[in-house]
Amino acid sequence: MSAGQLAESLRSLRDALQQARLPVELPGSRLAGTLQHDMIAQLDDYLLPRLERLDAPLLAVIGGSTGAGKSTLVNSMIGRLVSRTGVIRPTTRSPVLVHHPDDAHWFGPERILPGLARSMKAANDTRTLQLVAEPTLPQGLALLDAPDIDSVVAENRALAAQLLAAADLWLFVTSAARYADAVPWDYLKSAAERSAALAVVLQRVPPAAMTEVPAHLGQMMAERGLGDSPLFAVPETLTDSEGLLPDAAVAPIRDWLATLAADTQARTSVVLKTLDGAIGASCRNAPLVAKAVDDQSAAIEQLRNDAEGSYREAVRTVGVQTADGTLLRGEVLSRWHDFVGTGEFFRAVEQKIGWLRDRMMASLRGEPRQINDVKLAVESGMEVLIREEGESAAERAETAWANDAAGRQLLAASRTDLSRASEGFPAQVSLAIRNWQADVLELVTTEGGSKKSKARFFALGANGVGVALMMVVFSMTGGLTGAELGVAGGTAVLAQRVLEAVFGEDAVRRLAKVAKNELDARLEALMASELARFETVLDDAGVRPASADAIRVAGEAVNAVRGSDARLTPPTRAELEGFRGTATQVTDRPQLTGDVVDAELLPQESARTSAVAAELPTGAAVRDGDPA
Repeated sequence: MSAGQLAESLRSLRDALQQARLPVELPGSRLAGTLQHDMIAQLDDYLLPRLERLDAPLLAVIGGSTGAGKSTLVNSMIGRLVSRTGVIRPTTRSPVLVHHPDDAHWFGPERILPGLARSMKAANDTRTLQLVAEPTLPQGLALLDAPDIDSVVAENRALAAQLLAAADLWLFVTSAARYADAVPWDYLKSAAERSAALAVVLQRVPPAAMTEVPAHLGQMMAERGLGDSPLFAVPETLTDSEGLLPDAAVAPIRDWLATLAADTQARTSVVLKTLDGAIGASCRNAPLVAKAVDDQSAAIEQLRNDAEGSYREAVRTVGVQTADGTLLRGEVLSRWHDFVGTGEFFRAVEQKIGWLRDRMMASLRGEPRQINDVKLAVESGMEVLIREEGESAAERAETAWANDAAGRQLLAASRTDLSRASEGFPAQVSLAIRNWQADVLELVTTEGGSKKSKARFFALGANGVGVALMMVVFSMTGGLTGAELGVAGGTAVLAQRVLEAVFGEDAVRRLAKVAKNELDARLEALMASELARFETVLDDAGVRPASADAIRVAGEAVNAVRGSDARLTPPTRAELEGFRGTATQVTDRPQLTGDVVDAELLPQESARTSAVAAELPTGAAVRDGDPA
């Protein structure tokens, strides 16, 4: 299996991770977002560039806590000032990478850490990498002085984590006074979980404690899975006029690094195992990000269902009330009576349909204004009903969202007031009703043009027939009871009889059904336009459900390549199952990703505590050097 195939599968995973969005704050989503960010950063900063050139120099990142003396250590190993020191926190503002002059081409902008600008001079910008060429440094080795992992500046902490994730080897620096602090051990715990290639430098150990303190730290490391990692103890000592430690204090560390860099096979093994560990971490973490995307999608889908259900209920309610006789009350009923007459109409409807038709024709010819009054009453009644249901639907949907954690976040971020219908809703309702009335008139006009019913149709008039059809539509389900049945029910029967006299019984049923369907269709379109406001908020959140499957597919592809590459460790059962949806929830961990090499690959003789000679001059921990 070639490095190119492995790189291609990792690029696909990187693209899938990049497409994922986790905008809603859910349990575990913040940690999953951190994993996602760190995985992408490590792929860009380390994995992909390193896979392109496995023979690049070994990159040892010097990291640690504030006051640990990282810059002083780097300067002392080089023998001159290459990284700024001082007592004002934070000292290291931009990372400093020291390399052999012949290795300069390995650290161009397209290589390791491509997101950082390059500079040959010191900078105060955390996004700039200062490159320092040093002839005394062994070729094949580079040292990177990183900011404090517990810096008071958040930007520095993030950069420190990023640089450590891009390391072939961690050189972790702490002090006798602070080696038990929580933050360093969060990182060391993370290193142990990843079987990291790690060496620890314990600085400023009081000479009297050179036996006790390193031994205690070594015990702590062993208890936390780091027992095989080298531990170098540097006694508290004076620095020279340039703030450098005595050469004897740093020689064991420098020699160990030089030996590792000089052994091509050992260096290559470290790099491959570092890559393998980082790839393994990506394979373990990718399903957690995919699961977080699933959770986001489920939350968005629930909100969508809540909104859709609310407007679906509005459509149902209006649909029922425009067919059960609800509208055949009040003003509509009064105007209809004005149009067709009262009392004797209903008493004679069964025996005198012909007379009723004559009365209707007289009414139509003599009082056309009354037809318009009925139409206006219908329009007003429907408008009140639809507008009320539109407002209720918005209120129900907004309340459902407000009772949901994800919904509250989206409501807070939205600039639209979703608690009520849109400003343009009343005008849209009026237009929809008028258009439906026009639909009814067109429907009866088309039907009335047949030879069989043409004469009766023209005798009654299109408006009169159309209004009668509306009355039939409004009573299709026969929901009238009691007194309503006697009055409004008689109204519906009269309208039915009039239309049957014009079109016939079967045609009336068909026309009423068509008219009701057209009304329902316009109603659904109205509510859909209101629902769209909620859907826009959901769409703007940017959750992409398909990205979860894309991450899983890409992760499985990485595992397949990894499993067929003899240089890499085959994926574990847990890693394989993770892509099948059985991964556990994200747990709290440092904001850092990537495995590095097992310490067993390092020279065995250096896996023991290296205590610097006790006869070194002692005194203040730092005179002019960097206490950080």
